[in-house]
Amino acid sequence: MPDPNPALLTGLRVVEISSYVATPLCGLTLAQLGADVIRVEPLGGAADRTRWPLADSGTSLYWSGLNKGKRAVAVDLESEVDRKRVVDLIVHGGPCVVVSNTDRHPDLGYAELSARRPDVIHVLLEGRPGGGAAVDYTVQAGSGFPLITGSAEAPAPVNHVLPAWDVAAGLYLAIGLLAAERHRQETGRGRAIRVALEDVALATAGNLGYLAEAQVTDHDRTKSGNDVYGTYGRDFLTADGVRVMLVVLTERHWTKLLTATGLTAAFTALSESLGIDFSRESARYEHRDVISTLLARWFRSTTFDEAAAALDRHRILWQRYRTFEELGRGALRDLDLFDEIDQPGVGPHLAPKSPILVDGGRLAPLAAPSVGQHNAELLQLRL
Repeated sequence: MPDPNPALLTGLRVVEISSYVATPLCGLTLAQLGADVIRVEPLGGAADRTRWPLADSGTSLYWSGLNKGKRAVAVDLESEVDRKRVVDLIVHGGPCVVVSNTDRHPDLGYAELSARRPDVIHVLLEGRPGGGAAVDYTVQAGSGFPLITGSAEAPAPVNHVLPAWDVAAGLYLAIGLLAAERHRQETGRGRAIRVALEDVALATAGNLGYLAEAQVTDHDRTKSGNDVYGTYGRDFLTADGVRVMLVVLTERHWTKLLTATGLTAAFTALSESLGIDFSRESARYEHRDVISTLLARWFRSTTFDEAAAALDRHRILWQRYRTFEELGRGALRDLDLFDEIDQPGVGPHLAPKSPILVDGGRLAPLAAPSVGQHNAELLQLRL
């Protein structure tokens, strides 16, 4: 029988000296799998404790979300005495991992920590390789993506509101950390892991073929609104004013879509008269406006409920556009991913567990800690 306990990382201590998105997300990912994550902050709390969005009380919903289930200590990191307390927290006791987004203090860096504890794992987030300063939105500007995002009629670059490189970097940090932990279990030795936000963005652009396309072809990638580049995907409005996104990736998807919408005969006739093989993905992208003209007419004459039933019946890839308000005020209650927590300063609300299911289970979410909540317990200090 598999072990039903989803706390795979029980016994792993993670000391997190961080702020904002990527490094706290790394710590959260590990805490949701059972690691003991200790967030180290300046006295009075880190700068991201007041970051928007805020509850009516002024409590940061952003901070609370990224720091669920952690313990917290508050120290003066400019004080040698307080840094020694943090060092002692790292080097004494069981195997420890340090997750940080600063290398300002050498005594909290890998070289000095590993001299005292050779099995320490140190994971560092940088903005640019070599330590240059950057955040997600400045990395976005240099990644190429904002210049192909948005409407073709709007030439200005469009940054994504989702800090995608922060999110990806946080998960890369966790992957690198767990790889080093596996190595430590085999050898007893620690490792120094570094991840740069800019590297994450450029590696992703390269892995997805965007940078290779620029090198080996003369194609100029341009903005295309909600069209999905290289395949068929577009948004449509139903007869009762509901907007949906539709994606067709394969020939099977295409055939099923025509059956669902009753447009098989129409596209057969178009294919014969125009000489277009709509079964080919590249042809569907090249002639997407022709396709969209007929599909838009079908959606405009079909209510959302009717469209949803037809598309679901044929297993078409689609989804209705939903606001955060719609999700937060209703839809979440039906999802196993969410459970209620009572966060001080926020009150009871639904918060996500880990997206990772372990033998069908996940740990329940726990509230984020207050400033220095665990000083006495972990550092024998009281604020």
